[in-house]
Amino acid sequence: MKKKSITAANSDEQIRQLYETAFPEEEQIPWDDLMRLIGEMHLDFTAYYDGDTFVGFTIIYPRPSFTWYWYFAVRDELRSKGYGQQILSNVIERYKGQTTVFDMESPRQECANSEQRKRRHKFYLRNGFRDTNVYRRFDEVEMTIMMMGEGSFTINDWNDITNELKQFWNWEDSKKVNYREEI
Repeated sequence: MKKKSITAANSDEQIRQLYETAFPEEEQIPWDDLMRLIGEMHLDFTAYYDGDTFVGFTIIYPRPSFTWYWYFAVRDELRSKGYGQQILSNVIERYKGQTTVFDMESPRQECANSEQRKRRHKFYLRNGFRDTNVYRRFDEVEMTIMMMGEGSFTINDWNDITNELKQFWNWEDSKKVNYREEI
């Protein structure tokens, strides 16, 4: 699988289209803001190709205390063909030895895509991640924090990373997002 580092200067419409269709609008950073953040936050934005065929991308925020897997998407028509596994294995190897975290839609919340969430959760568990049992709400969507590596992840860690993000981009100014701690 070929990899290409993505910047604001070389991103293309295929990547943007996948980004805008793979994630609910309320979970997206507006594209122009995301392109700005690539440089300002030193995001690892990588596109993956099978030959010349665009497969998917990852956006990762390497931080001193842990690496945050921000976005991971595979083109819809290429899912369940092993590409997601290849990309995740590549990312795990690249950040080997570092604690990594990401949030995902919780499999415990009853909703229209609960089976998809459960499959996705099992996929990450099979690949060495663990569920931290830290839950957050993003509007009406419950998110769980997954983790690989040493240590633990707490609500305070989540607050730290979201406060850090606000130094670069304040989502509350650009859309109506409501993060709150699960009680």
